[in-house]
Amino acid sequence: MTRVVRLGAVSYLNARPLVYGLRESAMFDLRFDLPAVCAQLLAAGRIDLGLVPSITFAAGDAIVPGLAIASDGPVASVAIFTRVPPSKIRTLALDTSSRTSVALTRILCRRRLEIAPEFVPHAPDLSAMLDACDAALLIGDPALFADGRALGAEKLDLGQMWTEWTGLPFVWACWVGRASSHAIDAGIVARLQAAREEGLLHSDAVADEFCAGEIHRRDIARRYLRESIRYELDDRMLRGLETYYREAAALGLIAAVPPLRFFPVPNKN
Repeated sequence: MTRVVRLGAVSYLNARPLVYGLRESAMFDLRFDLPAVCAQLLAAGRIDLGLVPSITFAAGDAIVPGLAIASDGPVASVAIFTRVPPSKIRTLALDTSSRTSVALTRILCRRRLEIAPEFVPHAPDLSAMLDACDAALLIGDPALFADGRALGAEKLDLGQMWTEWTGLPFVWACWVGRASSHAIDAGIVARLQAAREEGLLHSDAVADEFCAGEIHRRDIARRYLRESIRYELDDRMLRGLETYYREAAALGLIAAVPPLRFFPVPNKN
């Protein structure tokens, strides 16, 4: 009897194309959670693969090759909203839904904006965050659909800032599991890669289903999946990921740059 692979996917819109073709598959048991929760479930052994924030990748883990949630320029869904000029930010509320975005914020504040604000963890409520602090990091769908201008805030896109600074893409999340896992073989990798292709072919349908009942968000969601998010993990994406790890290690946000390991690649013959 074939074992069912337990998948933990991110609950945000940007993950849906990766799993669009898996919902009815008997090969997978699929659940949706915030990025940080996906990482916790993987660490606890409660899922076999997690679509986890890239900073949570560690020695002993392996990546499903060729697949990622990434951006190459503006990402739209990870941003600092600020009511003061960036150079004047003294307090910054942090949406802690994803450690990757929090670490990237710290890196860009130090290396790109050359500021050292006080970071204040906060629930992802933009109005309350901006009432409490000069600026706020917001992640995922709340950032994508937020109207910062209505709150008098400028939106600083972290994907755009990273690419302008490094010239490289940014990898937000990957399918990750324990390298020793016997549940993940080349056949599972091939099925996940095929699911990505199916999701991209139906990206408008993915957006429409996600925004059901909120028709005013549909065009934003469609454009986001078409233009902002990339789903491949090629050599250039990997250079961006390794650069991020080096910057994070230099600031003491991770202990060391982890060696990248991958699950078996499907035979294309």
